[in-house]
Amino acid sequence: MKNVEAKQKEKIQNLKMLPKHIILVRHGESEGNKDTSAYSTIPDHKISLTEHGRAQARLAGSRLRDLISSHGSSQDWRVYFYVSPYERTRSTLREIGKSFSKKRVIGVREECRIREQDFGNFQVEERMKATKETREKFGRFFYRFPEVESAADVFDRVSSFLESLWRDIDLNRLNNDPSQDLNLIIISHGLASRVFLMKWFKWTVEQFERLYNPGNCEIRVMELGRGGEYSLAIHHTDEELREWGLSPEMIEDQKWRINANKTDLNDHCKWYLNSFFDNELDSDEDVKEEDIDSDDDSKDIFLDTDS
Repeated sequence: MKNVEAKQKEKIQNLKMLPKHIILVRHGESEGNKDTSAYSTIPDHKISLTEHGRAQARLAGSRLRDLISSHGSSQDWRVYFYVSPYERTRSTLREIGKSFSKKRVIGVREECRIREQDFGNFQVEERMKATKETREKFGRFFYRFPEVESAADVFDRVSSFLESLWRDIDLNRLNNDPSQDLNLIIISHGLASRVFLMKWFKWTVEQFERLYNPGNCEIRVMELGRGGEYSLAIHHTDEELREWGLSPEMIEDQKWRINANKTDLNDHCKWYLNSFFDNELDSDEDVKEEDIDSDDDSKDIFLDTDS
């Protein structure tokens, strides 16, 4: 009995060290979003926000503060920011930061691994338009623009960032007081946000291909569930998740995560297994029967080849 109680206390303590929210925010409207010809004369990392983009970011800051202050277990909450080094993301952070007092912000880190997909240097507008049309036919994840990163490349570096993020949390490098709710806010770009979620929730390439880019200053909230899993379905509705491109199975998985324990994950993901296999064999006897049939087929093939 004492061992059970001790384990329960340890579990509760571990949960307290985890961020209450991990929130992804795309930057506000940029000059490049408004007029794509800007990319042909201004380096991508120097593209700035429009006035409308700055207003979007200020509104996002207010929404974030309201969300964090009203959805936590403690009123003594804190935030930590990760931000892409691009001008449009840093400016978005600056406007969002106006909604948080200094005591609420325990830190910020510029993180190059969550930058925009590298499109080379200056972009030729007409060529980029034609290339993006080809990408839609080829598939968005693996398609590589000339002299440009593919989405798969972005996935690799965002995965590396995610591993560092977990080390920061595990080793408490963020210096978080367990009595305070910690909230991580990641200000990045559309593709980086999508592959972050893909990596976190183990979505397949096929599932990624159906996802839509978040809008400017759109907020996607991963909230900590009761058993230590994060879910998009706590803060967001089914309709929102469908609009993002999540399938019914993906939405059900998000709902399951609200109460899930990490140890339950493999038992739950039968739909995930079914996406890789034609069917599931119920017993070892079924496997043996399949082996026998395969051996007979092999003999037939061998005989045919010999004749």
